[in-house]
Amino acid sequence: MKKNNKKKYLVLISIHGLIRSHDLELGRDADTGGQTKYVIDLARALAEHDDVEQVDLITRRVVDTTVSNDYAIPVESLSKKARIVRVDAGPEEYIPKEQLWDHLDSFMDNLTNWLNTQTHMPDLVHSHYADAGYVGVRLANLLGVPLIHTGHSLGRDKRKRLLAMGLSGDEIEHTYNMVRRIDAEEEILANADLVITSTHNEIEIQYGLYNYYDPKRMSVIPPGTDLTLFHPSQGNEETAFATQLPRFLNAPDKPLILALSRPDERKNILTLIEAFGESPALQKAANLLIVAGTRDDIRDMETGAQSVLINILMLIDSYDLYGKVAVPKTHDSAEVPAIYRLAAASGGIFINPALTEPFGLTLLEAAASGLPIVATENGGPVDIIRNCKNGELVNPLDKSEIIDALLRLMQNRKTWSQAASNGIKGVSKYYSWQAHVKTYIEKIDTLPGKYQPIPGERPTRAVYYRDRAIFSDIDQNLVGQPAALNRFCDVIKEHRKCVTFGIVTGRRIDSALAVMKKNRIPAADILISSLGTRIHYGQNLTEDNFWADHIDHDWSGQRIRRLLGKVAGLKPQPRIEQSPFKLSYYYDAEIAPAVEEIISQLRQKEIAANVTLSFGQFLDIIPARASKGQALRYASQRLDIPLEHILVAGGSGADEDMMRGNTLAVVVANRHNEELSQLVDQERIYFAQQDHAQGILEAIDHYDFFDACAVPEA
Repeated sequence: MKKNNKKKYLVLISIHGLIRSHDLELGRDADTGGQTKYVIDLARALAEHDDVEQVDLITRRVVDTTVSNDYAIPVESLSKKARIVRVDAGPEEYIPKEQLWDHLDSFMDNLTNWLNTQTHMPDLVHSHYADAGYVGVRLANLLGVPLIHTGHSLGRDKRKRLLAMGLSGDEIEHTYNMVRRIDAEEEILANADLVITSTHNEIEIQYGLYNYYDPKRMSVIPPGTDLTLFHPSQGNEETAFATQLPRFLNAPDKPLILALSRPDERKNILTLIEAFGESPALQKAANLLIVAGTRDDIRDMETGAQSVLINILMLIDSYDLYGKVAVPKTHDSAEVPAIYRLAAASGGIFINPALTEPFGLTLLEAAASGLPIVATENGGPVDIIRNCKNGELVNPLDKSEIIDALLRLMQNRKTWSQAASNGIKGVSKYYSWQAHVKTYIEKIDTLPGKYQPIPGERPTRAVYYRDRAIFSDIDQNLVGQPAALNRFCDVIKEHRKCVTFGIVTGRRIDSALAVMKKNRIPAADILISSLGTRIHYGQNLTEDNFWADHIDHDWSGQRIRRLLGKVAGLKPQPRIEQSPFKLSYYYDAEIAPAVEEIISQLRQKEIAANVTLSFGQFLDIIPARASKGQALRYASQRLDIPLEHILVAGGSGADEDMMRGNTLAVVVANRHNEELSQLVDQERIYFAQQDHAQGILEAIDHYDFFDACAVPEA
């Protein structure tokens, strides 16, 4: 494929964790680990490439007195062509990634608002981790640009290992929101143009657990290592950190077994201490140095990290390892390279005994510094040790394996020296950022350039001067209480100079128009029909052909018909309810498989589509780029009406994605069953006490919707 020579504007999204340009707080908590360093280094490295115009690393803005004010700065420079952009989403304070899910739609909407202020849209979106992938799918679909994704860790693999540790499914779901994470990951895999992994193991073992597993769209591009920071000792090096060790150790000159990670149960530090405590030979040969983040007071730490550190101290006491184990309270991130070199100069070893390690940046940093490594056999270390030949893999739950591997390297100085030398050479050859970026650019140059700007002109003069908009479904919302509908129509007519009136329905356009005429509903300025697959404007019903072309991307209607024709409990609805971009079925819950199983079947056939069940009996399948919410956001862009000025009314599950995010929303009291109950705690979603159109009128009063309505002079 011909190379695209246009300089690229790249947007990287990494939402959780504390991300800044300097002094990364690695190990502060489970969310501020290797991923934060990876995305910072990647952004800087990509910006150095001649084919790149600009790199923006998008993360969540945090305004919280318990963390640095750095994380509240909206835009921060990383280099001449790279910057960190912080977007508001949810509460201002710092919260764990598991609590972010309900705020991701707002993140997407606020990011889109920010992009609209830039000179042009990005050429591709690269998401990191599942939460960013959720946003990335929606942003890439809206803009029509390629989506690149890096998982860092995967929910299905994590869930499997947590179950193996004895946690119940309910405990896992309560703590990790695992169902939403895995569903987001499946959606990401269905939509991503390229999935970048760090190792072959990640593709085969971890992504292989997913229904939408397509190794043809996955590529191994190992992360780089900053060799200007991580390198062998070049003579005596004094650090403040080294002065902490003598107070812990009786024989501080012995070799150091170094473990460096955040205090997270999955890092398996406790098993390492048990192995050390049960081996007199290891205690005779070396000291154990555990660098597990920083702390002022264990009592002030978040629960997970606090538990790990308390157990570390209890094990040291239980095995009476005083004088043999060092667990310093603090270290500066700038001291990490010197810590590796300190361990290497002592003739020590670096160990990563994690239950699973998606890649293992610390292994590369240690190897580049001249340390042989012992590492978990689960994940990225397999590729690193295969390439570098600089250490041994172990079962992280087998203490005897850990002991034997450490002793083999420590007791044979020739073996130690060869492993140290191999590591230094191997990292330079296979794991530099320059090599990473070279391969990255080559890969994205082969992706299709899909982006077409959303048309800038207004679709009709009829909506040109409108300050805000009301969008409603027909069924369950407008139709049902004639008197209330008449009052609603009068309100719309009264405020016609400042409000755009829109219909968003699952009905076909002809069916929708017939119901509107029968019930004397005013003509809509925008009619979004067939679940967001068609958009028409004005009384002339001018169709938006750009939208039709946009959602046609990767649509597989014929394949879906063939596949679902064999599924019991699904019966095609009459032809009048079908359209080129909407397949509609009657769903018999007594016979048909669960909707999740139907989605799974589509994904197993590598079919990307959106599946919705409404009123418990109507199953619809539409293109991945289409939905009520995606069509609404596209219309918002075209009409230049902010989502914050749009009131949407819904009553069934098909309405959910247009109600999440920055729109003002109302769920009418006659909503179907409990399909929208999960939205009850959302800040911008009002649950009306009244039914149908009266519920919408109630919401207009609740939001004081017309009070600030600006009416420009014609």
